[in-house]
Amino acid sequence: MQCGAWDTIVESVALGTIGNKKLATPTTKIDKFHEISSSDKSRISTGNSEVDAVLGGGIVPGSLVLLAGDPGIGKSTLVLQVAAEVAKKNKVLYVSGEESAAQVKLRGARLKGMNTEFEFLATTDVDEVLAYAQTGGYQLVVVDSIQTMVSQNLSGSAGTTSQITNNTNSLVRLAKSTNTSFIIIGHVTKEGNVAGPRLMEHLVDTVLYLEGERYGLLKLLRSVKNRFGATNEVGMLEMTEAGLVAVKNPSEALLQERQELPGSVVFVGMEGSRPILVEVQALVSTSVFGYPKRVADGFDLNRLGLLCAVMQKRGGINLSSHDVYVNIVGGIKLAEPAIDLAIILAIASASSGKIIKPSTVVFGEVGLSGEVRSVNMSNLRLREASKLGYKNAIVPSSAKGQNYLGVMTIAEAIKSLK
Repeated sequence: MQCGAWDTIVESVALGTIGNKKLATPTTKIDKFHEISSSDKSRISTGNSEVDAVLGGGIVPGSLVLLAGDPGIGKSTLVLQVAAEVAKKNKVLYVSGEESAAQVKLRGARLKGMNTEFEFLATTDVDEVLAYAQTGGYQLVVVDSIQTMVSQNLSGSAGTTSQITNNTNSLVRLAKSTNTSFIIIGHVTKEGNVAGPRLMEHLVDTVLYLEGERYGLLKLLRSVKNRFGATNEVGMLEMTEAGLVAVKNPSEALLQERQELPGSVVFVGMEGSRPILVEVQALVSTSVFGYPKRVADGFDLNRLGLLCAVMQKRGGINLSSHDVYVNIVGGIKLAEPAIDLAIILAIASASSGKIIKPSTVVFGEVGLSGEVRSVNMSNLRLREASKLGYKNAIVPSSAKGQNYLGVMTIAEAIKSLK
């Protein structure tokens, strides 16, 4: 050797070049895709059938789930229950940046029969959370909430864009490298979106929203992104003394107090891959002021105005001097076009005082010409309605069935009212 001495060789990374830029030699191992093994059997059950269904069968090891919702809707209660159930067979860490250990203990004491065999950490230091998660051998780590976490290596206070983005990215990298599952709670803005940068939703594997009336008993858990299951899947939960429990038959729960009166229509909607029966209510009253009101709860207000215009022009019902109110029972928000015909018949029923034939369901998209268009999964919708005793249906003409009234226009559908 030219240096004439021992132990002078130092290992270094070989560099390549592209133009004038030096590149390090890659060290990550490349796998053959057909040799990679994966199995849904390794999913972790949450102990709640509705939550498992929304996740696609349970929590995937190494995944990161973001749960968002309005304040007081029950997010912390739900993740506390999930942590307790998963801890029966796995090692779980619950991290709280908003409440002290005594406060979380008090909240858990209100949930009857809840397992408490999981570890708890009250901190807002994300670096501390990462250190514990990396060395603790946990299968699940719950972080409540990501907006309270702060890294000492970054500038800015909790909740800033840089803190949220970098902290979420750190959790994602740790989840993939250690095969640890994470559930993080996210706050929402007044518009209902997750507070913080949109990038956070791109980084995580699953985004769930907990919806419903704040003081109502029924809550909806909706999936808007899921890399390991169906998107737009919905689960229904009910708030009880034992916390949020699964509703085995959502359609039956939503219709159990329904009365067959003018303005009431049963709609068969699709939430993800699941058909669900929902009551649509309408109220029509003479307008006190010169400009008629249009009010919608659980339905798009602009769409309601459009449907009222179509009814007046194509259905022969004058609503120019009447206020129209539409409500989707149960606090559910519906946006699919298949609800158009149910909205129109509910308004027509309320306006005329006539009711729809008993045991009848309605669905169909309505165009600006008053035509009733076909919708997807008609057979699945009708099959679900039949299970609950609804033998009649007012549907697009393309749907076939002995007791089904197929209509081509809204005028035909309105004539079916008694």
